[in-house]
This record gives sequence, structure tokens and C-alpha cells, in this order.
Amino acid sequence: MPADSDEGASAANYREGRLHSQAHRVEGTPEAPAGEVRGTEERYWDPGRGEPMPIRRLPEAPVALHLFGPAMVLVALGVGLGETFMWPRLVIIFGPQIRWLFLIGVSLQAVVMLEMARYAMATGESIFFGAARIAKPFMWFFFAVAILVYIWPGHVSLGAQAFEYMTGIGWLGTAIVGIIIMGVIYTVAKYVYSILEAVLSVLIGLLVIGSVIVAGIVGTWHQLWATLYGLVSFGYMPKAAMSAAWFPVIVGSIAFAGPSGMQQMWYTLWLRDKGAGMGAHIPRIKGLIHLDEEEETMPSRGFMFDTEDRDEMRKWRDWRRWVSFDAILLFWGITMLVTIVFTILAQAAGQINPHVIGVIKGGDETAAISAIAAAYKSAGGTVLKLVYLGFIAIVGWKGTFGIFDAFARGQSDMTYYFIPGARRFSMNKLYFGFLYGVMAFGILVLLFGPADGPASVLDILAFLSTFAMGAYCILLLFTNNLLLPKRIRPNMIVNVILAAGAIFYLGMLFYSLFRFGVVVG
Repeated sequence: MPADSDEGASAANYREGRLHSQAHRVEGTPEAPAGEVRGTEERYWDPGRGEPMPIRRLPEAPVALHLFGPAMVLVALGVGLGETFMWPRLVIIFGPQIRWLFLIGVSLQAVVMLEMARYAMATGESIFFGAARIAKPFMWFFFAVAILVYIWPGHVSLGAQAFEYMTGIGWLGTAIVGIIIMGVIYTVAKYVYSILEAVLSVLIGLLVIGSVIVAGIVGTWHQLWATLYGLVSFGYMPKAAMSAAWFPVIVGSIAFAGPSGMQQMWYTLWLRDKGAGMGAHIPRIKGLIHLDEEEETMPSRGFMFDTEDRDEMRKWRDWRRWVSFDAILLFWGITMLVTIVFTILAQAAGQINPHVIGVIKGGDETAAISAIAAAYKSAGGTVLKLVYLGFIAIVGWKGTFGIFDAFARGQSDMTYYFIPGARRFSMNKLYFGFLYGVMAFGILVLLFGPADGPASVLDILAFLSTFAMGAYCILLLFTNNLLLPKRIRPNMIVNVILAAGAIFYLGMLFYSLFRFGVVVG
């Protein structure tokens, strides 16, 4: 860029600094070498909080129309036990009209996804780093929540329970073997993100295609219409749904509508490893057996592009189109398709097996799985029943597979940058320390934890998940409006939606707490 662009119009946005050119070469990566070094002159974006960000070039964005990427990872985690277990349970009790709450939840999550991407692609930093720039206690809150919420092997154990219904093999051993397989896959991978994306994309593909086919066999056109009508039945709330027994369950289920808890925050780390936007300037996480290969230096902060440069803004708009396709068509579209399918299946289950309503009200949470499996069997025999149970087994395993990776990424990112002395270890080593640690803890919980089975873990986690979601809506308002240049900040409509999201999550949570004295079902 011409030297005179540093003055005049850009002076309000950037401040000048001087670094040795050798340092710039260290900070670059083989895929995206550091650039824009004119002698010893270096330009920075100073967000006013934390270390300034050196100016680098944005890479060219890929074609907007695509099938695989960080959104598919988020979809694979978001389309989980909320869609296949928790919401079908509510449909069996209250009917498909209750799903309007799901529509609001998942639509809000699509906006959150775009705003998480805004910060991550503009800076190459995780949203946790952004939280630390605002106030370090804000970041440590999420560090603690991740430990409290995501060290429990609830998803894989419930999936293993479905596998037990299929095969008769005890769920405990299957869950432990499943966790060990996860560790082996991550250890031998060349790049961890690449194997994560490949495995989860295949599994979500099997789930979506298979469930659509089976719903076409089991369901009716009337049930499809009732499902679509239920998604827009705004305001429907039967009296029983506002009771102490069920309102906290609904709050927890809304938290599990799409990606729950901190999954959206981890999405910023997957974007970085994908090389989206300025994430191209940040090294990737490698598999443990590949750590002896040449290791890239992790920069001490992210980067920024020149928002006064027309060509850079063109590339930024291309990146926004790319991630908008992710959010609207892949994330929102696939999630809605799956939830429509499983709402149809839940209605069929309630009709074929009416006594399940009483069983669920009596506290047997896994009755929803048994009822839907019975509907499959009634419509197409034992084979279809096994297919459905296979879906639940896949959902449970893939959920824990992705969550363990995401937990390790988030904790290692915060540890590396903000715990004194942690940088004597590489980011890769910290990642595997957290990964193997959470896997070992999960196995210990399975062996020596509560004896009442895995399903109750989901409701126990709902409070902190909902609280984290309200908190990150507030966080995005700060990071994207205070830390980014004005030309790439969100507009007023987006800010209003984020504020409404914070009120939506935290309002329901604290209403449940003060009205009923409980936060989970």
C-alpha cells in the first residue's frame, strides 16, 4: 500500500509503530507469510484495549457456495440431543406448536454465528481473546463455565445407551471405547481440524439423509403440516408448560436448540484453524504424532486488515458472503430440516405409543427414545427401529467427539495467552493436555459417577449453558462495537438482536429461578 495512505484519512483508525523486519518474518506462516513490511515501518490497528494488531493482507475468500467448512462442524454439534431427544420429548407432551420457541432460538443462533465470525475473521483471534481485551474476568468466566459444563460425558453415554438398545451390549463399555477411539483419531491426524471436519460432516450427512427417508415412511402429510404450523405458532404456551415441572425443562431445551452453551464461541477457533479471514495468519493445531515436524510460532495477538483499502474491503465482503452462506443455508437450513423431521417422528411416536406421555411425566426421560423407536418398528419393522437407535448413537458419539476437541481448543487458547508461564509449552501440547485430561475424566465419571444413568446430565447442564449464551450475546456487543474499526462493525439491527438475545436467554433463566426456585428440569 502507498506510504501516504498511513496519513490523513487513515490516521484516525491506525497508529504508527516500528518493529524490526525480522520479527515480521517470524510472525508469518508458510501458508500466509507476513507482508507489508516497508523497511522498519509497521502499521497497527489499536483497539484501545490490549496489544495493538499489526496490519496484514486479507487472503482471497473461497467461493461462497460450499458444503464443508466450520458451519458443518457447528451443525454437527448443534444438531444433537436437543433436536433428537429433548425437543421430541416436549412435542410428545405439548404438541408441535411448542416448536415456535425452537424457531426463535435457532434463528437467534444464526445471527450470533455471523457475529462470532465477524470478530474471528477480522482479527484471527478467538472470541475468548476478545473477551480478555474487554475485561479478563469476562474471559475467566467462560474458562470456568467450560470446565463445569463440558467435562461430563453426557452425549456419548446417552448415545451408548441407544446402542445398548440396538445390540444388548452394555452402554458403559461402549461409551468408554468410544472415548478411546476419539483420542486415537485426534492423535494420528495430520491437522486436527481437518479430521474433525471430515468425520462430523460424514456423520451429519448420514443423520440428515437417513432421518428424512425414515420420516417419509413413518410420518404423514398431516403431521408435516402440523409441524410447519407449529413453527409459527408464536405465543402458544399451554398452562402446564408454565409449571415448575416443565418450564425449566423448556428453558433447557431452548438452550439446546442448535448449538448450545459455548459451541458458538468455539466456532471462532474452528474458523481460525480453517484459515478464514485473518485466521490465515495463525498456525494450526496438529496431531500429537506430528509435533516433531517444523512448528510455527504462535503470535502473541491477532492481526487486522486495512479497512481504508478498497480491495481489502472487497475481500472482506467476499468473506462475509462465504460465512453468510454457512449461517443461513447450511447452519439454519440443515438444523431446521432435521428438527422438522424429528418433530414428525415425535408425533408419530405419541400416536403409536400413547402411554409414553404418562411415562415421561413420571420422570422417565429416556422414554422418548423408546417411544420413537417403537414408532419406527410399527411403521417398518425391526430394521427401522434399529436405524433410529443408530441415529441416536451417532448423535451422542459425534457430540462428544466435537465437544472434547472444542473444549481443548478453548481452554488451551486461554491458557496459552493468559496464564503466566504457559507459553513455555506450545499451543499443540496444551491442546493435547486438555484433550487427554477431559477424556480421562470422562472415563472416570462413567466408571465411578452417578448410578442413575446418563440422561440426567443434560438437564443438569442446562442452567450454565443458558447462562453462557446470554453472556456471550452481551460479549459480542462489546467486542464487535468497541474493538473493530467502524467500517466493519455491526449495524443497529444486529445490535438490537444481540441485546434481545441476552434478554431472551437470561430473562427465561432467571424467571425460572425466581418464579419456581429451579433452573433445570
